[in-house]
Amino acid sequence: LNMQDPKSGVKSQTQRLVITTIPHAITGEIIRNNHLFTLVDKARAMGTMMVAFGYIYPLQDHKRLILKPDTSLYRFQTPYFWPAQQWPVEDTDYAIYLAKRNIRKKGMLELYEQEQYNSLYKWMNHKWDFIVMQAKEQYRAGKERKKPDRVVFDCQERAYWVVHRPPPGTVSAVDYRHNRMVDPNMEEVKAMFTQQCIIRPRVKSSVSIGALVKYTTTYKEHDPFLHACLPSNPWLTDDVTYWTLNMPNVETPTKMRVECWTFSFGELLMDPRGRADFRLFLKKEFSGENLAFWEACEDLKWGAAETMKEKAQQIYKTFLARGAPRWINIDGKTMDITVKGLAHPHCYVLDAAQTHIYMLMKKDSYGRYLKSPVFKETQRKAIAPEPHRFTRRPSLSPIILRQQEEEQKAKLAASGPVDITQVMSELERKQKT
Repeated sequence: LNMQDPKSGVKSQTQRLVITTIPHAITGEIIRNNHLFTLVDKARAMGTMMVAFGYIYPLQDHKRLILKPDTSLYRFQTPYFWPAQQWPVEDTDYAIYLAKRNIRKKGMLELYEQEQYNSLYKWMNHKWDFIVMQAKEQYRAGKERKKPDRVVFDCQERAYWVVHRPPPGTVSAVDYRHNRMVDPNMEEVKAMFTQQCIIRPRVKSSVSIGALVKYTTTYKEHDPFLHACLPSNPWLTDDVTYWTLNMPNVETPTKMRVECWTFSFGELLMDPRGRADFRLFLKKEFSGENLAFWEACEDLKWGAAETMKEKAQQIYKTFLARGAPRWINIDGKTMDITVKGLAHPHCYVLDAAQTHIYMLMKKDSYGRYLKSPVFKETQRKAIAPEPHRFTRRPSLSPIILRQQEEEQKAKLAASGPVDITQVMSELERKQKT
């Protein structure tokens, strides 16, 4: 109400829309710069909320219930259509509105309105004659108004139903209160993603089962829970040699570990020892900056949040900027995406460039690494530990050992001579305590 005050509120003026003059129209820029709000951002957020709830409605792009801070035209909604009135939103009223629009547009409704019109017709077929009669009466009464008044009322009514019966891709602010998604483009993106998932080709169950069996067969001997550990299983014995041989940066890896690097490029990068071996190979090929960039992106992705911005800028200066000391070769499209993202850096800002370099190493460097002398030398030096044969049982629990000691003491006490003075002194000491 304060915003509509003729003296201190938002200044409105008559605007010409197509061939019709609209009274008391305002622009989004005027609402944003209203002196009732101290901050421009606060004014825009409040204006967007008022548009989303239907207190202000757009005259041109009526589907986008969002405040545009430009010359787009808006009007204040009449108090009769305010959500604060809490009028019950009946399907019968909506059917009358659609029937009236159908008469005015001569059957040329929008696609979503036509679908809802057909749905309501099937559901309310028993009283459709009453609905059409009401729509004709309202249409006849509207034609008796002046054209500007008729256009204003049509805009007001349409804005009311856009809020309470939103088109596809938008969410009603009346249902979701302040958590409304006011930008329908986000919903359109989600819908497109859902459609792409639906039309994605499915894999036959036989192919899926075959892939699962192949994966299990490949990794069975490398799983310490499914296959015997060499030299021994540290979860069952006191021997920790298995963990010592498989430390992250051990000098000489085991044959099983080196064999695991040949399964996939991901297995090689996940193993710190394998990554060190791959780094040595890339250094000899003068392309070590690719792996260094991938490791820097991983550090950015999983590192501390407070140093994220500095790390992103440092990575850009080291690997991506013109004349960088360790410049990497990526395509122009990926570079544009990365540079735009670095304006507002986050932990996944370099994902596009990292994926590009990952695929480059996987398709080119990884295959040559498996055939290189570096890998063959590592494979030759790899050790194959012999299984330990224990001559004693694994150590018992300390509780069991304590119980065994007490039992032995009791047996010795029972078999030896009894000292009466010692027993009496022990009894006296217990009675005192």
